[in-house]
Amino acid sequence: MAKAVVTVVGKDQPGIIAGVAQTLATHNINILDVSQTIMSDIFTMSMLVNLEKLDEEFNALQDDLNAVGDKLGVTIHTQREEIFDAMSRV
Repeated sequence: MAKAVVTVVGKDQPGIIAGVAQTLATHNINILDVSQTIMSDIFTMSMLVNLEKLDEEFNALQDDLNAVGDKLGVTIHTQREEIFDAMSRV
């Protein structure tokens, strides 16, 4: 199964989870696991998503998530799981 890790960090405000989830759904991506917390007024979220039904190139997904992040005032990073795993071993 092709997977990716999506991380979101920024000032807490309504609509962050909805905006990210809607963007993923638009690309036919299923959320497999999610963890989120608020530290003081900083929102953080990590998601593991399934890329098997991604309807276009991975870069297009990243571009759309970055645009949503800009609109919401948060930073969104998206990495394929194998890259994420390799980086964590270094």
